[in-house]
Amino acid sequence: MKIRLAVLFGGKTVEHEVSVISAIQAIMNLNTEKYDILPIYITKAGDFYIGDDIGNIDAYKDIPSLLSRSARALIIQENGKVFVTPAAQKKFGRTVRHEIDLAFPIVHGTNVEDGALQGYLKTVGIPFVGCDVTASAVGMDKYITKTVLKEAGIPVLDSACYYLSDYADLDSLKSRIMERFGLPVIVKPLNLGSSVGISLAKTESELTHSIDNAFQFASKILIEHAITELREINCSVLGDENEAEASECEEPLHTDEILSYKDKYMNGGGKNGAKGMASVTRKIPAGISPEMREKIRSLSVIAFKTLGCNGVARMDFMIDGVTNELYFNEINTIPGSLSFYLWEPVGVSYHTLLDRMIELALKRARRESSITYAFDTNILQQNAFSGAKGSKGTVHGH
Repeated sequence: MKIRLAVLFGGKTVEHEVSVISAIQAIMNLNTEKYDILPIYITKAGDFYIGDDIGNIDAYKDIPSLLSRSARALIIQENGKVFVTPAAQKKFGRTVRHEIDLAFPIVHGTNVEDGALQGYLKTVGIPFVGCDVTASAVGMDKYITKTVLKEAGIPVLDSACYYLSDYADLDSLKSRIMERFGLPVIVKPLNLGSSVGISLAKTESELTHSIDNAFQFASKILIEHAITELREINCSVLGDENEAEASECEEPLHTDEILSYKDKYMNGGGKNGAKGMASVTRKIPAGISPEMREKIRSLSVIAFKTLGCNGVARMDFMIDGVTNELYFNEINTIPGSLSFYLWEPVGVSYHTLLDRMIELALKRARRESSITYAFDTNILQQNAFSGAKGSKGTVHGH
């Protein structure tokens, strides 16, 4: 019997379009003999849509037209089963509902990759592929990720987090940044991927521009000293918190001083518009020593397990070309193109990668189904509230 698989993509995120590409890449590589696939597109307003063309990449050249011939949908639970159903019920005839066994969110960025969508799926009661709510939320926050991994002994650059309250006095903020880190620095929105909003500041005027730019995309920003002779090395990990393995390493090549959104998605994207991260100019394997390769692969697995990840994640590292020191940079809990291009060199095809991600999700669902989530109590049958109407102090929760 086939697994009924809902693939979710899009969402209210600056990485919306990248998500569409990643998801349709995956849909094209899923084994239709194993899975009944239901593509679900999430608009930038957060509405879910299903329809005949939702899985067709060419249809996204005109999204209003696509939506006009598609149906807004809801995910509902009924009698222990989960259905995707059109939001508008037919007045005549039968409304077609799609029962689903598993959700596969292929989403990038704030509001979708950060635990928000994962929490929704968990509340609805549908098992899903990839990191759980906690790992997704922690992995999206660059500062928290670094703090957790530093505790686990993984090398990270010194960094600081700044808020909108700091931004209110920009001159003071710049002074504190330059006093602590000097120049140049890297300025990043705290919870975005795909290099959106990230820039290098070499001068005070550039720092002003970088801070202004980063705060357009997030309410918190991260500052760290910039490595002037930077090499970026990435490695993907597949597994769960108990057992995981590392892929080949890559060295992305870029036209700017840091790897930009343009480098990732707009150079060499191909005619069909569905290349995504697979189109980045890169060296695979990375041009590093065998010792450095094994160090990066080992640290990637440690980071993956420490954060409690599941499925596939990509770990991004930095090498200081002057000192040859290695630093963890960030994690992508749902990497662009699911990093399939890093697995093919070690003998794992895209088809196999997707199968294993789905198997890991089903394994987690079986484990969670054995956990007790209810605790029988007669607290609501007691007279705990009598004589205390409106009082918040009568019953003390956890």
